[in-house]
Amino acid sequence: MRAAAIQMNSTTDVDANVEAAERLLRKAVRDGAELAVLPEKWSLLGSGERMAELAEPLDGPVVGAARSWAAELDVHLLAGSVAERVPGRELMSNTSLLVDRRGEIVATYRKIHMFDVDVGGVAYRESAHELAGSEIVVAPLEDGLTLGMTVCYDLRFPELFRILALGGAGAITVPSAFTAVTGRDHWEVLLRARAIENSLFVIAAGQVGTAPPDYASWGHSMIVDPWGTVLDVIAGGEGFAIAEVDPGVLDRVRAQVPSLANRRADAYRWPDAGVERG
Repeated sequence: MRAAAIQMNSTTDVDANVEAAERLLRKAVRDGAELAVLPEKWSLLGSGERMAELAEPLDGPVVGAARSWAAELDVHLLAGSVAERVPGRELMSNTSLLVDRRGEIVATYRKIHMFDVDVGGVAYRESAHELAGSEIVVAPLEDGLTLGMTVCYDLRFPELFRILALGGAGAITVPSAFTAVTGRDHWEVLLRARAIENSLFVIAAGQVGTAPPDYASWGHSMIVDPWGTVLDVIAGGEGFAIAEVDPGVLDRVRAQVPSLANRRADAYRWPDAGVERG
């Protein structure tokens, strides 16, 4: 399956963001993409207050547009993540959607780990406006590949990626708006590590450039294979990385280095269960 990781510079201009997403998606499909991944908050990226104001329910026009593109273009579309307004709830969700070739939503993942950090002189407090999800999601595609779904900051939590791999994922999607400050040192290292330690593909679609009020995203969207090789990357500007996601490669790597099969689950304990100290 040919996969594309689409890179955007989204802002609070929803109409412009949607137009850009459609334009880039159409280009990726013309280049042979059968699975396309949009970045985190592709339709709306700005302050928490502004995003809360403009958030939409999943039956709103933004998700409707993504569904129509998938059906028209006959492509699997991982609609990055969107600011989801949930009726009757004050906090929005940061929600990733897998849309099939018929335009149907077949999997929904709400970001588990909230980005509450202080980096580069900017305070990020996602939990002030977003409710953390609690469900881990894998989703089979028609073409025999199973996707594990994550969003951005989830990348720093290897437990989640391991559970997705054990749940059958052969590829994990990482729609992101990774900061320029952390991305410079951590982005590629973490993506390759998650691919290597779980022997699977990682498809990481990122935001790039600046967005209000004072966000700067790293870009460098890429596709990494189970050996940890970067198959394709787009450093700056809008565009996409594109590469073959071949289940045969997955099988070969897992046969060569069977780390998943060699796990010793019976020996593992979380610290609160007690650790033998020598």
